[in-house]
Amino acid sequence: MDSIRNLRFSIAILVLVIGCGTVGYSLIEGWTPFDSLYMTVITLATVGFKEVHDLSPEGKIFTIILIIFGAGIIAYAIGSLIQFMVEGQLRQILGRKKLEKQISKLKGHYIICGYGRIGTLICKELAARPLPFVVVEHNPERCEKLATDRILFVRGDATDDDCLMAAGIDRAKGLITAVTSDTDNVYITLTARGLNPDLFILARSGEEGSEKKLKRAGASKVISPYTIGAYRMAQAILRPSVVDFIEIATAGKNLELQLEEILVNPTSHLVGTSLITSGIRKDLGIIIVGIKKGDGKMIFNPASNTLIDSGDVLITLGQQSAIQNLEAIAGGESIL
Repeated sequence: MDSIRNLRFSIAILVLVIGCGTVGYSLIEGWTPFDSLYMTVITLATVGFKEVHDLSPEGKIFTIILIIFGAGIIAYAIGSLIQFMVEGQLRQILGRKKLEKQISKLKGHYIICGYGRIGTLICKELAARPLPFVVVEHNPERCEKLATDRILFVRGDATDDDCLMAAGIDRAKGLITAVTSDTDNVYITLTARGLNPDLFILARSGEEGSEKKLKRAGASKVISPYTIGAYRMAQAILRPSVVDFIEIATAGKNLELQLEEILVNPTSHLVGTSLITSGIRKDLGIIIVGIKKGDGKMIFNPASNTLIDSGDVLITLGQQSAIQNLEAIAGGESIL
């Protein structure tokens, strides 16, 4: 950005000097604007062409001053242009335009504010699904890493309306604010909620008492990595077998067992059937751990006669291939 700023400044000052030279020759020598402009250009370019007309003593003094100042300005302009070209700013601008075009095509995506340790892990999980997402980050070094990793990103402050709009918040499905400062997370939540009232907002909480403030600001859900980490460490001592089971079931790379949630589409033939008649357990070998109903009520270990309704979210446990088949069935793509 500094090289672009220097280039713009040098061009502006060069145009200013050319304008002053043109006006100066017109006033001192009484030449036409075109002759004055021509004389200014050949003087600054030091090409050695003969003067347009004979110069008066005042005109010669003005020419000397113009050469002294103009030569330095031209050298500065050339240096700025070389810096601009060497650093590949043109390539970056073209790449940025391409990036903005890709972001403008996204719809139903997620916006991740902050590419620190937490944000990086979130990006990896979403990319593994894969789910579309955009990262908002202001740190130049992290932005370079995002560009290297070929991740869509917007460079700027996530508390700024224009920055979130550039990330497509009006078309986004959800936003995750994972910066280290609770104050910034509150501001980001307030800004995001104001721009998109229907947006799902997941906020990171670091300090005790921040959860209430974040929810008051408009966060749909608040998670404290430190609280979760401490709880998992304690459970690893108190209930090691349970923790091992959860890690196996929730590990995305595990091929034997996977814990997943599946939304039942209105067009699925599962709608209106019970768990026992749906064939989910018998034909696919999948265990339904729980069902989240459309009104938000969670049914744990549902009975076999529990009916499946449109909009239900099935919490499933089974092999990855079987879960993929159930996802297709729940989406109305196939029939058991």
